[in-house]
Amino acid sequence: MASRFGYVIALVAAALAAPVAHAQGTSPEPTGVWQTQAGDAHVKISKCGGGICGVVVSLREPIDPMTGKPQVDNKNPNPSLATRPIIGLPLFSGMHPVAAGKWQGQIYNADDGGTYASSVTVTSESTLRVEGCVGALCGGETWTRVGR
Repeated sequence: MASRFGYVIALVAAALAAPVAHAQGTSPEPTGVWQTQAGDAHVKISKCGGGICGVVVSLREPIDPMTGKPQVDNKNPNPSLATRPIIGLPLFSGMHPVAAGKWQGQIYNADDGGTYASSVTVTSESTLRVEGCVGALCGGETWTRVGR
């Protein structure tokens, strides 16, 4: 009886894993350059380790009109990071796959200097849903692929 039970568990596990493995092969990848919903930045997403990384590669307004210099991470509460340029800024940390076309980890928001629990989901070949949560409050936006 115990061996039959183990056999059934193995079959169920294989059946559950098979659609996910197949779906991962056919799901659009998040790698590439994406424009934020507001159109104010382009973010390059690439594979790194077993997950994904996202880095700001361009801004609609790369020069701060107040200083005449490149935009910096001036909302960051850490003074040693508040002078780093926004272009080149890493946005994702610990972003690991949780399902076909979906990653979870943390996202940095340069608009307020906060880091939030986040998920990134490929919703189509040309759209990406990026969500962040603070406690039970969640919000998100849809990013659009730039070129191909």
